[in-house]
Amino acid sequence: MVVEDEQDLADAIAFGLRREGYAVDIAYDGGDALVKVAVYPYDLICLDLNLPGVDGREICRRVVTDERPDGQPRPRVLMLTARDGLADRVRGLDDGADDYLVKPFAFSELNARVRALLRRDAAPATALLQVGDLELHSTRREARRAGRLVQLSPKEFALLRYFMTHPGEVLSEGHLLTHVWDENANPYTTTVRVTVMTLRRKLDEPGRAQPIETVIGSGYRLRSDA
Repeated sequence: MVVEDEQDLADAIAFGLRREGYAVDIAYDGGDALVKVAVYPYDLICLDLNLPGVDGREICRRVVTDERPDGQPRPRVLMLTARDGLADRVRGLDDGADDYLVKPFAFSELNARVRALLRRDAAPATALLQVGDLELHSTRREARRAGRLVQLSPKEFALLRYFMTHPGEVLSEGHLLTHVWDENANPYTTTVRVTVMTLRRKLDEPGRAQPIETVIGSGYRLRSDA
């Protein structure tokens, strides 16, 4: 989620992250941000400090201390602010922020910090993800199976990246819809099933097992030995 009261900036950040394949929600004030945090299990929050209603420091403290209803680890917090003093950075980190980016910033740096924060618990600190014979390079936007380049749409790329950061886990359609799509996705459509189907077809390799398994009644799983 992007929490930023400057609407043009918030929309620009969200647009850029969506082009990278992330599911992005936006909150333009602190109150809306807290409502969405209570409902959606975000992986990361890009959080401005100067917000109407509830300020960014209070939101950060709430995110860090409040237990998530799904029992999963709390979201990572990347603070975005014009406050560039050492004391400001220290206070932000003490409030529980995982990283701190001073405005103005280049989108490429924001994108790199987002990638780094999302990898902390899921994979080694590298742009390259590897699971079995699958390789995915985030910065190059490339996916390969057994060395073969696989042409993927942005959503297929984002879906594969999510599977590869959670190898061996059973992921329901609802879970994937929440983490790979955004709050505007229709939960009653077959979009997840169709995207998984096209991704599986593109990953098919003669003589090799399909890396994405269907777990009947539960969802899908990327074989950790794919």
